[in-house]
Amino acid sequence: RGCQLSERDFGHVCRGAAESRSLAQLNLNLGIVSNINRVKQLAEALKTNRSVQSLFLHGSPLTDAGLALLNPALSIHPSLVALDLGDCMLGDEGINLICGLLPPDGAKSGLKELTLSANPGVTSKGWGRLAIAVAHSSQLRVLNLDYNPLGDQVAGMLAVAVASSRTLEVLDLEGTGLTNQSAQTLLDMVENYPTALRTLILAENNISPELQQQISDLLSEGEEEEETEAREVTAREKNPWICQNNSSSQMVLMTSGLGDSLLAETEM
Repeated sequence: RGCQLSERDFGHVCRGAAESRSLAQLNLNLGIVSNINRVKQLAEALKTNRSVQSLFLHGSPLTDAGLALLNPALSIHPSLVALDLGDCMLGDEGINLICGLLPPDGAKSGLKELTLSANPGVTSKGWGRLAIAVAHSSQLRVLNLDYNPLGDQVAGMLAVAVASSRTLEVLDLEGTGLTNQSAQTLLDMVENYPTALRTLILAENNISPELQQQISDLLSEGEEEEETEAREVTAREKNPWICQNNSSSQMVLMTSGLGDSLLAETEM
């Protein structure tokens, strides 16, 4: 993170990553991938590597052109589930590429955690495209969009995406130029539609504390209900002889950390 690596040493790092079978997290934040030649070396390493689950490039001057060089390797990587492209000078073309890493339900594996903080070059058109991808992604759980000039219009699109998503649990909208209008839309969404969302960060926006508290309370209630249901499922699994009054099936998603999940279908 923020290391002053020579071109030779950066090449050593990439060759090591390419050959490693156990490297799970590669953190190159804060300007380490500082030129197009380094982007090309990293792309070549990722084409060979099969183990990296988390790739952090926050603060690298990638631009859309650099992401275009990385994208082929990212799109075919078999293990990648977390990607940080915050403050990477991306625009709408970059967002279009990222949407390809959020495949529709059942299409193929894709990202579970995505960070796009501080990319002010993306327009409302690009964010709208991302909102559509999030709505149809069957795997994304964490989305960080903090410190982008989103405004109320984009927030409305994101509210629709969150209501449609079956998996998104964390949405960070800190410092994104939102007002009470956005907060009211998000409140209505949380209050009236079933959602997987458990954490919504709205700090450093022009939103009243009362609205923020209302949203937080509703999300907390949903989490408590989910925990109660999970305990009931566990109790029934431990005591399979308990008489079941409802023959319908429910899917219970249990996670033990990034990239590790167990999907258990239990007769309720």
